[in-house]
Amino acid sequence: MPYTLVIANKNYSSWSLRPWVLLRALGVPFVERVERFPGAGDEGAFQRFSPSGLVPVLIDGDRAVWDSLGITMYLADRHPEVWPSDEAARAFAESAAAEMHGGFQALRGGCSMSVGVRVRLRDPSPALARDVARLRALFEEGLTRFGGPWLAGARFTAVDAFYAPVAFRVRTYGLDVGGGQRWVDAALAHPAMKEWEAAALAETWREEGHEAAVRAAGEVTADHRAGA
Repeated sequence: MPYTLVIANKNYSSWSLRPWVLLRALGVPFVERVERFPGAGDEGAFQRFSPSGLVPVLIDGDRAVWDSLGITMYLADRHPEVWPSDEAARAFAESAAAEMHGGFQALRGGCSMSVGVRVRLRDPSPALARDVARLRALFEEGLTRFGGPWLAGARFTAVDAFYAPVAFRVRTYGLDVGGGQRWVDAALAHPAMKEWEAAALAETWREEGHEAAVRAAGEVTADHRAGA
């Protein structure tokens, strides 16, 4: 039986995007199950199927594997193409993925993922500027050391999946990642990313917490979502 991947709304859920785009890009079969973000008064809804009460969750038979990093590690044990085969590229990829998983707090807090909108940022914080500068350096290092078009070489691997939500954020908020824009453009053009984007734009349900975070970041200049 193929895996089942439980995710939330595609317009908002950056954590769900990571394993979804990795599986799709690598051609690993899976069944997608969307559980939209719970509304007020039902915050424990995800605990019905997720040990952590969060998404994503990978279901493999009677096993539930949670957290985007945990899922990636689980998949890597079964699909060697998850990481680059070259040792130096793999070391870079694993370190960069771990850095994204645990870091970039200003980027997460100040630039919530919303695939379908475009935002003119209002007074970016120094912390956000530092995060963007780090992204620029990391992208340029990966492309220079390993030749591109992906962050660790010629193949799309887990490190690209971990930064896939950043590609949407760069476009949404007009972030300047310097030479790293080459990777952003490649990521946004990837068929799996285009598939995710199309589904995100088709969603009509809105979650007010995410919508408020976007409005707090700046002026919404365009909204390409259905029903906007």
